[in-house]
Amino acid sequence: MEWNQIIGFYYVAKLGGFTKAAESTFKTQSALTHQVKALETELDCLLFERIGKRKIRLTPAGEKLYKFAEELIEKYNYFIEDLNELKGQRKGQLKIAAPFTTLYHLLPERIQRYSKLYPWVELTILDRSQQEVIHLLKEGDIDLGLVLESLVPKELNYLRWKETEIVIMVLKNHPLRKEAQVQLEQIAQYPLILPPKSALVRTKLDELFSKLGINYRVVMESSNVELSSVYTEMGMGISFATILKERPNIENRNLRFISLNHYFEADYVTLAMRKNVIFPSFKTDFINILFDKVKFEE
Repeated sequence: MEWNQIIGFYYVAKLGGFTKAAESTFKTQSALTHQVKALETELDCLLFERIGKRKIRLTPAGEKLYKFAEELIEKYNYFIEDLNELKGQRKGQLKIAAPFTTLYHLLPERIQRYSKLYPWVELTILDRSQQEVIHLLKEGDIDLGLVLESLVPKELNYLRWKETEIVIMVLKNHPLRKEAQVQLEQIAQYPLILPPKSALVRTKLDELFSKLGINYRVVMESSNVELSSVYTEMGMGISFATILKERPNIENRNLRFISLNHYFEADYVTLAMRKNVIFPSFKTDFINILFDKVKFEE
């Protein structure tokens, strides 16, 4: 079993076909086919089964080899990073993904600090939805992801970072601003700006409205808090959002946030990562910067 064969098999399995794997690894399809056949001959079993003309699927043996290859490649990459660090070579990569709001409001200063501390690190930042971040972590395509704790699956590790809560955004002079504890029946009297039906908050809201037998009108769907706030400020409707409990700065906005913690439990923005991963120091320091554990001098 040769290293190139393992790499070739891994990408064919991960990308679901020889064509995409060939493009990703800069090899010909025939070369990848030869590598996979060589592995099947050596292991004396089929690794893929064909479904139709172009689709393939891992066999049970192929699934076991894929898991082995994934762990081996991940450990190899971390070994190379550790070796470079040991040799004093300034070389490494750090890949991070988070939703737009997190990237826009919470990370710029910390990214800037980290880049000054490690200018030689190839830093990649991806703007992705919560579910996409989790998928990228599972696949090993990123090192770290920022997502809500309630969405983190058991196969990932995470560290709590900042507490959040679900609120409604209204105009500063809105009638509901005077209420000590706003009820859903009161909210439903106004046009609503809600997250898409695929969002966890929307699912919870729909369930609550249905349980209470409340009818409501949706005038807009938005997955972006900034976008929702603009249309709320225009007077289009009441918007629901998940925000930091410490509250963003809205001094120059004609908005007010009203907590719905009597309906929804608190959640947390977390730093998620794969289990059993040992990071080199340049990756660990990003975590330390995120949690203000690194003193940084200008």
